Amino acid sequence: MATSDIALDQQIETLYTDHRGWLGRWLSKKLGDPHQASDLLHDTFMRLLAREEVLAIQEPRAFLTTVAQRVLANHWRRQKVERAYLETLALIPEAKVPSEEERAILLETLIEIDRLLDGLSLPVKRAFLMTQLDGLSHAEVGEVLRISNTTVKRYLLKAAQRCYFADVFPNT
Repeated sequence: MATSDIALDQQIETLYTDHRGWLGRWLSKKLGDPHQASDLLHDTFMRLLAREEVLAIQEPRAFLTTVAQRVLANHWRRQKVERAYLETLALIPEAKVPSEEERAILLETLIEIDRLLDGLSLPVKRAFLMTQLDGLSHAEVGEVLRISNTTVKRYLLKAAQRCYFADVFPNT
């Protein structure tokens, strides 16, 4: 293990030891559920452990609050996608409802698509989803969104780049 890895692990261990109780209470107040707060506390520190460089932290609680707010935002976005998915499933005839395994895979896929499209404008997201999920042609998307075929293509290229190159350029 490299010296920087050891230093990072020690830094995170100190953050955890010194601030986990405070952060857990902060998350519990935000969520109103101590069990979910515990899960998100874990997720917050897992996110820190995934880092590769030593952190330059001057205000530990402010830093942890920022990281936890991002984890919390992801949690709420995931819940929103899950609610919409369950509402859609409720509209499907029982004979066509996917199995539990298929539902889990579909939900994870939707959440990943939502994460990948995060940061794109609403029209870009809508154009992408209309072509990919609804099977609409470029012309049909243009009609619905009241934009030109060229703009539809530009939107789709932007969304596709975000999805296909997410691992290469995670913050684009």
